[in-house]
Amino acid sequence: MNFSNVPNALSILRIILTVPVVMTLLNHQYFLAMVLFFVAGITDGLDGWIAKRYSFESRLGSILDPVADKLLLVSSFVTLNLIGLLPLWLLVLVFLRDLMIVSGTVGCFIGAGTPKDELLSPSKLSKINTALQIALVLFLVVVQLYPVQEQWSTVFFIIVATSTVLSGADYIWIWMEKIISQEKK
Repeated sequence: MNFSNVPNALSILRIILTVPVVMTLLNHQYFLAMVLFFVAGITDGLDGWIAKRYSFESRLGSILDPVADKLLLVSSFVTLNLIGLLPLWLLVLVFLRDLMIVSGTVGCFIGAGTPKDELLSPSKLSKINTALQIALVLFLVVVQLYPVQEQWSTVFFIIVATSTVLSGADYIWIWMEKIISQEKK
């Protein structure tokens, strides 16, 4: 394998890790779930860093990375809700934001005549939101091993909900600017 393929391989590894993460959560194997999810979370930061550091950014990578993120996080959030660790309102909020982003991105690329070689890039707020969502999943798993007061979970839910709404609004703003700039041409 060529070193330039490492970022895409890490994204594919994150996609593959989704199944064992979900299975370990469903089986209440929290330590193993924590380790697998931590490894998956590390691949999220590492793939982007390698791609930027060594100029390995590619159209495929710009698609694979967010797909891997969405698959891992939404699957984890659904599972955490099913086993009673994540409230339904937060799951719905995260799911709706992700649906909006996928729909909006497809709409922008189809409707705005975006060049096929243009890379998809997440907003800064979206990167922060993803990091907070990863941290929330890890937190919820760790507190199964080392319980804390329930109020800390509530605080974390509110933080993630806020970042989810803000990053969704940020994407709407970015798309509006893109549409306006396209109309001015």
